[in-house]
Amino acid sequence: MAKRVQLVLTQDVSKLGKLGDLVEVAPGYARNYLVPKSLATRATPGILKQVERRREQERQRQLELKQQALEQKAALEKVGSLKIAKQVGENEAIFGTVTSQDVADAIQAATNQEVDRRGITIPDIGKLGTYKAEIKLFSDVTAQIDVEVVAS
Repeated sequence: MAKRVQLVLTQDVSKLGKLGDLVEVAPGYARNYLVPKSLATRATPGILKQVERRREQERQRQLELKQQALEQKAALEKVGSLKIAKQVGENEAIFGTVTSQDVADAIQAATNQEVDRRGITIPDIGKLGTYKAEIKLFSDVTAQIDVEVVAS
């Protein structure tokens, strides 16, 4: 059986790994596809040191982002409740719906912090009342905030 070859990926390769990953592949796959297309380079001691340094920098960056997300979560929970004004029809039914963009705009107005609307999860809101919105700030940091829909 042929020996496996260690390579460091220089680009993301589907079903194999991401940029900077150390992978073991068959020698033919390395020689005929990965190396000629500049998707990977041979793993030498110098390159392995660069990969380790890059991983450490990425880990530090992720820690900083998580710390910022925790600070943002504390600021959001300090606000408590957000009020969103909508036009109201019969039986306290609102015209349209409350969207994640409405919640993001209300957060921007209340705290001067920008939140990505794609990270906001809200229930279907069709009437006046108070609802819980979940805001994903980082992979494992989420904040819960009350959204109060009032008549305009």
